Amino acid sequence: MIKQKNLFRLILSIVFCLSAGYVGSFAVTQSIDTWYANLAKPPFTPPDSFFGPVWTILYILMGVALYLVWIEDKKRKKVTDALKIFSAQLLLNILWSIIFFGLHSPVGALIEIVSLWLAVLLTITRFSRISSAAAWLLIPYLVWVTYAAILNAAIAFMNI
Repeated sequence: MIKQKNLFRLILSIVFCLSAGYVGSFAVTQSIDTWYANLAKPPFTPPDSFFGPVWTILYILMGVALYLVWIEDKKRKKVTDALKIFSAQLLLNILWSIIFFGLHSPVGALIEIVSLWLAVLLTITRFSRISSAAAWLLIPYLVWVTYAAILNAAIAFMNI
């Protein structure tokens, strides 16, 4: 059974991550049917309707991972450092949407997504020192960011 304090932390962690997706979605929704629709895309591009559910699941997994690290009070210094790295990667996540969709810059987003990928990998590494379950919950995110980087690169090169 989750204690009330921890239930609050779980909910807050998930809402925090979903909020990042919400912020990033502003840039996406303004460009998805206009600018993005007119880009040349590779054949392995999923339908637009696929992205929302995938990102929602990933943000929920990130939130649970964040919670599992946050509740480890006995490892306070490690937790604080891991949470800073997690926050940085979440900021990079938002920034990618702004660069790609908001600024209409696949090349700029491609450069940025390398930093995002490294930050996710570093987050997994730091989380693994605190909670192996938290680290494992971020593996689908790393896989998706890898796929997104490949897709981003293909779009950038096809639209130069």
